[in-house]
This record gives sequence, structure tokens and C-alpha cells, in this order.
Amino acid sequence: MRGYITFYDSPMGCITLASDGKSITGLWFEGQKYYGNGLSKECLKEELPVFLEAKRWLTRYFRGEDPGEIPPVRAKGTSFQETVWKLLKKIPYGKTITYGELAKQLAHLRGLDHMSAQAVGQAVGHNPIGILVPCHRVVGAKGKLTGYAGGIEKKERLLIIEGFCVEDGQIKYRPVCGKGI
Repeated sequence: MRGYITFYDSPMGCITLASDGKSITGLWFEGQKYYGNGLSKECLKEELPVFLEAKRWLTRYFRGEDPGEIPPVRAKGTSFQETVWKLLKKIPYGKTITYGELAKQLAHLRGLDHMSAQAVGQAVGHNPIGILVPCHRVVGAKGKLTGYAGGIEKKERLLIIEGFCVEDGQIKYRPVCGKGI
């Protein structure tokens, strides 16, 4: 299947966007871990409507505004990963959740007593559509910043955009709604 690709020059560096023609299928910071996973070998550089919509969304986001509903996305992974990614999309702008809390939600969904936060963390880490599917909003216990395929410094900056104060690798409080860059 042919894929499409474009680039967005963000205040945090170049972002690559991928699409199947209708939905966003990838969003990566240049050089991040798992960059381009699932990217079609036959990519055309083209400005599709879904790319324009995603770029408008990103522009609002980087200005520190709640950008609203995300453009259409379609991430391919295992059934487990896709379930975790669906839960990520439910985390509202300006809110965070811990890996443990996310694991509890997943366990409840699957009718289990317990789910490994580490297994959930692995799925979160392999999210191919960063920012739009907000894996940066998942934090360790007590707000500790852990794990982000784009690097902890990018995770911290994304959370600061959403209005969080981060000190010594930990979220301290959220005094305002979005600061932008």
C-alpha cells in the first residue's frame, strides 16, 4: 500500500507526518526512537487534506492552545498496543495519567484483576503517532517523567506547553492552561 509523507517545522524540531491518504499513521520527531516504524517503503511527498488538518492542529498546540479534536488517526500494532493507544486518545489536553492508572483501566476493560504497568509502558513507548495520540501525558508514579521515545527533554517541553511546571524531572503543579513555545 502506498503511503504519503510530509514534514512540519515545529519549535521543537522537524516532525515527520505519515498518512495512508485518509488518516495520520505516523508522527515522529526527527531522530526519535522507532522513527518511521510502519512507514511504507513507497512514500510520496504530498500535501493531503489530513496533513493540512494535522498541521493546523499542531500549530494551535505549539501556541499553547487546546487544539481540540485530533485529526483522523490509524495506528497499526498488536491488539494489545491498539487498545492502549485508544486509551491514550482519551487523556484530555492538560491532564496526565500514571502508567499504573492506565494499567488499571486496561485491566478493567479486559476483565482482569491486574495488568502490568511495564507491559502498558512498552505499548505506550511504541505509539507511532506522538503528540496526537498523547503518550507524553503518561507519567510515572507521583508525576515522575519517565520514558518517551522522543526523549525525556521533549516530553518535559510538551507538558510545559500544556501548562505544567516541571522541576527535577517531576511534574509539580499546573498553574495555567498552556504556555506554548
